[in-house]
Amino acid sequence: MVVVPLFIQSLISPKYNKGGSKLKSYECGEVPEGSAWIKFNVRFYVIALIFIIFDVEIVFMFPWAVVFQELGLLAFVEMFIFLLILLVGFAYVWVKGDLDWVKMKMKYAHGRYSKLNIKEEL
Repeated sequence: MVVVPLFIQSLISPKYNKGGSKLKSYECGEVPEGSAWIKFNVRFYVIALIFIIFDVEIVFMFPWAVVFQELGLLAFVEMFIFLLILLVGFAYVWVKGDLDWVKMKMKYAHGRYSKLNIKEEL
């Protein structure tokens, strides 16, 4: 089953003109600037993952809100526990410092970060 789509693709795909503009990265119709292989700061991914996690969890509240009066007290207690878990997770991320865009205090500062003049706060 895996070989069949690959064989069909090899029959249908063009055999020539596989270079030049075909190898450029496509960015929503815009002409790409620079290489697509640049390194991004990991902060972009951490913030995006945190946003997706909390955004998906909040979506679970909408169906509950629509039928809240029909469900009764048990559903209210369950949603309260759910929100409490979300708040604990949010507090953990906040205290850990993952919501700060620029971390000035690094646990294991070495290399280029070792020469930063960071004052210790007591």
